[in-house]
Amino acid sequence: MLERVAVLSDIHGALPALEAVLAEPDVAAADLIVLTGDIAAGPQPVEVLDLLAALGERACWVGGNADRELVEARSGRSSPHDVSNWAAAQLRDDQVARLAALPLTVTRSVAGLGEVLFCHATPRDDEEMVLVDSRLERWAEVFAGLPAEVGTVVCGHTHMPFTRLVDRRLVVNPGSVGMPYGGAGAWWALLGPGVQLRRTGYDVAAACARVAAESTYPDAAEWADEYLRSRHSDADALAVFGPGDGR
Repeated sequence: MLERVAVLSDIHGALPALEAVLAEPDVAAADLIVLTGDIAAGPQPVEVLDLLAALGERACWVGGNADRELVEARSGRSSPHDVSNWAAAQLRDDQVARLAALPLTVTRSVAGLGEVLFCHATPRDDEEMVLVDSRLERWAEVFAGLPAEVGTVVCGHTHMPFTRLVDRRLVVNPGSVGMPYGGAGAWWALLGPGVQLRRTGYDVAAACARVAAESTYPDAAEWADEYLRSRHSDADALAVFGPGDGR
């Protein structure tokens, strides 16, 4: 039974944001750090993966759609996202192999929460949409077949933090470390015995300058300005993602 679990999702190759979260005392003291996907698709993929690999057994990795797309791009199937195609070309073979082996879900016992399932988008798919205001019928659909003993599901993918009940089951989205929608900062969650949604503030202007200086991605400065500064609001994201939720 884990007492404290830090959940980091959607880092998207943003090294300064990741470093800020890993420096948090509650993250450093956590029994386990769970990475819920979309880890490296961004301007600093090699550096992010190396930093996370150095955590060793303290980190538990789950795959996301962007991680899968990096592996596919490396094998010749281009991603629709330029940054992903660029990032895939930067990775070492051992990093590609690690991403290719990531599971769709992991389940761990957490104090106060019981059996917690961690996934990227939903337990059955790494890119389908569920949102804070998804109707109960939609949640029932994506949770079909989930073991009854799983009382909490932690997902990422949509880059917006929330907690809500879904027919007696708690759903948590920690938000995004590297590409937050709705407010700058690195968003994450701390589990056990309850759920805390956290935001780590850092010097975003300095981070943008650093990404622009250190990354060889041609559009690194523009990427950092758009995503580290959180130019997209949660309302914008909900409007874009809504059709994927079937509304």
